[in-house]
Amino acid sequence: MIPEHVILLDTQGNPCGIQDKATVHHENTPLHLAFSCWIFNADGELLITRRAQTKRAWPGVWTNSVCGHPQQGETIEQAIVRRCRHETALQVTQIIPVHPDFRYRATDHNNIVENEVCPVYAALSTTAITPHEEEVMDWRWISLHEALREIDTHPDYFSPWMAAQVGHPPARQLLLEYARELSERLPGWLPR
Repeated sequence: MIPEHVILLDTQGNPCGIQDKATVHHENTPLHLAFSCWIFNADGELLITRRAQTKRAWPGVWTNSVCGHPQQGETIEQAIVRRCRHETALQVTQIIPVHPDFRYRATDHNNIVENEVCPVYAALSTTAITPHEEEVMDWRWISLHEALREIDTHPDYFSPWMAAQVGHPPARQLLLEYARELSERLPGWLPR
């Protein structure tokens, strides 16, 4: 079995190889595939997490619920389920895309670069969180409106990908609809 890896992408976003995850992030990180997931509870609150201090990139920074890299032969949805379980012990359902074409490049204070095609999803969890200490040092459930207010007011307090994701109006709207539908507890819903 190959170790955890990332799927490398060419400039058009097509897979062109794999690389060990432990070696891919540095000052010249190649373009690769990732995902971001915004997890909500049954009350429509968003889980935000603070990255562990041991994380190589953006240690100690608040971010969306879970991020990760799909493995070869794994769908993004399967990767989301796997990483949610690993990072937070949450089981997730009702996974929907909110920004499937998101792509970004950012450099942290240690000159570590993230360079990702990173589809963004929302998901629901009704299980209890038990964070993995090597991934998450702190967490909280917060209303999406409050989270958006904080991101808009103090974007530097959050990961650059989180701020950029909600800077995209259609993604922001889909996240708001997802949270609203949950908080209203409408049966049989799925945002369009």
